[in-house]
Amino acid sequence: MPDHLEIYSRQAEQYELLVSREDYQHNIFRALNQIIPFEGLTVVEFGAGTGRLTCLLAPVVKFIYAFDGSPHMLDVAMAKLRKSSVQNWQVAVSDHRHIAAGEGVAEVAISGWSICYVVVGNKETWREELSKALSEMCRVIRPGGMLILLETLGTGCEHPEPPIDLVPYYEYLATCGFSRTWIRTDFQFRDITEAETLTRFFFGEAMVEKNEKGERGVILPECTGIWWLKQDGGTL
Repeated sequence: MPDHLEIYSRQAEQYELLVSREDYQHNIFRALNQIIPFEGLTVVEFGAGTGRLTCLLAPVVKFIYAFDGSPHMLDVAMAKLRKSSVQNWQVAVSDHRHIAAGEGVAEVAISGWSICYVVVGNKETWREELSKALSEMCRVIRPGGMLILLETLGTGCEHPEPPIDLVPYYEYLATCGFSRTWIRTDFQFRDITEAETLTRFFFGEAMVEKNEKGERGVILPECTGIWWLKQDGGTL
């Protein structure tokens, strides 16, 4: 597998090209708004990356604070936000466990495909480190606010097949009281060359053969899980 931390620190532009092909059916925004209508809310985003969720939510929310540990990724996010007409955002470098936001500043704390790295990067102490990140999400939302996590349930899969090293994490979220649903967030590439290049770049050689060429173009199926928890102001 490619080194994802290396990608996040040095190859943000290529990563952005990949995720710009994801969720071509626009299921993420619809699913999030079924959990909680985002219009007019203040949001704190953990692990914003190149702004995939940030740019999706900024046009409808009151304000969004977007944090990530990689300045390189945030440079791309800021460039995208500046090209848009929205001005209701603030971007800063921050670790999930020490977010540079005040207590109770938002109604929603959200993280997409990012908290998982707290788990896989701390194999012996992942529960403790995950608890720190979830506690930070609780800290920045007001009583009655919502925590929302998006994570992979399998790329190249038409039905959920969670990566084995993330199963304990997902089971832990269930014990914490999180509800869960899943959606398809398939990639649609322009042609087979782009499909093979971008798939190999992030997912590795073994994933390339799972691209499907059909009437809609070149599709790489993907399943994404969404977990959410309404918080009463405490910590996890």
